[in-house]
Amino acid sequence: MHYDIQDCITSFPLIGDKAPQFVANTTNGRITFPNDYAGRWVILFSHPMDFTPVCTTEFLSFQSMLYEFKKFNTELVGLSVGAIPSHLAWFRSVYEEINFKDWKNVKITFPVIADMDLHVSKLYGMIHPNTSDTKTVRAVFIIDPHGIIRTILYYPQTTGRNIQEILRILIALQTNNAFGVSTPADWMPGMPVTESLPQTNQEMQKRIATNIKNKNKQSWYLTFRDLPKSKIYEKLVKKKKQDKQRVKTV
Repeated sequence: MHYDIQDCITSFPLIGDKAPQFVANTTNGRITFPNDYAGRWVILFSHPMDFTPVCTTEFLSFQSMLYEFKKFNTELVGLSVGAIPSHLAWFRSVYEEINFKDWKNVKITFPVIADMDLHVSKLYGMIHPNTSDTKTVRAVFIIDPHGIIRTILYYPQTTGRNIQEILRILIALQTNNAFGVSTPADWMPGMPVTESLPQTNQEMQKRIATNIKNKNKQSWYLTFRDLPKSKIYEKLVKKKKQDKQRVKTV
């Protein structure tokens, strides 16, 4: 089947946008997205096609970390340009034949969208015509409980994603929500976080005085504070319930 390259060009959704809505068949049944996931975070990620080597390793990695994502109130939703029977046959092959990082006999349990007509792929800007007009790039969309896109990542078809990094970004976003702080370069839970910038001269002077008092030699615009990993995890678990309640009232 051939697709006109111009048909694949679309305006990409951006960070801060509402996640585009669609209805699609998946390996776990029909979904209405993102409505079916209201109150939960979602990682929507695309794969170029079924039965490909890099995609297979990523599926195994995502599945191996499924519990970690669920701890943070997050669901995985995959997409591959192929039909449901093809997806299921691929999953069976993964279960029966593949051994990667000593992961074997792995059952893929998260839903994978069948996108033969490229409807979802084009809606989310997963088709990059100069790469391919029939296969998606490795796109990742992190969507919050209110259906807002919070992160977008693109990887080429030849490069496997770092699933640990996707989890790190997810925790950083939830930490920002819960504590109103930002996370510096290479941040991991338990490392110092950064305070927001002062918005007035009075706030700046107060920050300078605080830095002097605390013997912080950093400038007023870069202020760190400790945020223990245990405190983050405790807050995020509570946050899960609060998000669900808030979405119900919207």
